[in-house]
Amino acid sequence: MEETKQFKKEFIWNILGTGFNAFNSLFFMIAVTRINGVDNAGIFTIAYATACILYVIGIYAGRIYQVTEPNKEITHKDYIINRLITVFLMNILVFIFCLIKKYDWYKTIIFLLLTFYKSLEAFSEVIYGILHKNERLDNVGKSLFIKSVLSVVTFIIMDYFTQSLFIAIISSIIVWLIVIIFYDYKKSKQYIDFKTKANKTYVLNIFKLGFFTFAISFLGIYILNAPKYAIDKYLESDLQTIFGIVVMPATVIGLVSQFLTHPFLNQILNLYEKKDLKKLKKLLLKIILIIIGFGIISSILAYFLGTQVLGMIYGLNLSMYKLALLTIIIASTLYTIGMIYSSVLTTVRVTFSQFIIYILISIFANITSDILTNNWNLDGAIWAYFGIMSLHCLIYVVYTNIKLKKILYKEKINE
Repeated sequence: MEETKQFKKEFIWNILGTGFNAFNSLFFMIAVTRINGVDNAGIFTIAYATACILYVIGIYAGRIYQVTEPNKEITHKDYIINRLITVFLMNILVFIFCLIKKYDWYKTIIFLLLTFYKSLEAFSEVIYGILHKNERLDNVGKSLFIKSVLSVVTFIIMDYFTQSLFIAIISSIIVWLIVIIFYDYKKSKQYIDFKTKANKTYVLNIFKLGFFTFAISFLGIYILNAPKYAIDKYLESDLQTIFGIVVMPATVIGLVSQFLTHPFLNQILNLYEKKDLKKLKKLLLKIILIIIGFGIISSILAYFLGTQVLGMIYGLNLSMYKLALLTIIIASTLYTIGMIYSSVLTTVRVTFSQFIIYILISIFANITSDILTNNWNLDGAIWAYFGIMSLHCLIYVVYTNIKLKKILYKEKINE
């Protein structure tokens, strides 16, 4: 009874925290578009997308890997030191990226600030991994909820009164720093052995052991943003804003995936260890049917109400983008199904083959985005997005089912 109560508590707070955090980028975009204008919103969009890609370097192998790591010798302290290294790399790499792209000082500072903001989120994730592993997902949700609400409110207020993106982003950074120090640390310190020194070998081993998981996540974020980089290369900033607005609602589908998969990670791992393929498939099917149902409802709402609602929110006429929005929602639903299968493979440590899959999809994404965007402008970018997501879904649905059967069959033979 107590376990069921705790699970419900974790599930609800995880939804609230993850949900509000995922919607942060939406609220930021609305504020920037209305307060700072379409061109500034375009710069913000590509800078935020880049920060999200670098964020994957920051979290490296990610929370799924940390929570399901079977090596008990790697301590929480080892993970924290490893995370400090990766977030430092994030901020160095974005500076190098801006130099290579030869951005002006204004655009460069926006890139630097947003990457630092996401680096704080990346550092928080290692703390969340510690809490998650100790079955305190409710504290994770509460932390994300506090940070998300306060950072958005602070951002909007500061941006409105100062008309400065610099000050607005810095204010959100301060919010995250305060919550990390006064909430995250307080809740997690009881699980961290501060007396024992971090093991240098294990700290470095995390890079080695989690490389393919990291590479998969990094390439995964890239394929989501490949059309944005094609737009940055061939089109104007205002069209980047339009694409960002149209793609934004698709994040809701991915959000539902996080709600469903995170609380069930341990259950998926247990079913795999028990070699209960039947129950594992049943659980996956249940999650996927919910995703499909949610995707259908979202598609209907997007077609009949989406552009009107988004137009009112952003203060722009988006009526001509009804088909584009519908296409994006369907594409995102397909991608989310693929991501659920990917999470399962990551949980059972099937990573190298996923790395190969993502390399192939990334090559497809780069070529398709460039060709279609260059030839058909924004419509080309939309259809490139759809093609990339469809390919991702198809490969993962087929491959995961084949792989799980092979793995479990081999293990039964060995017994």
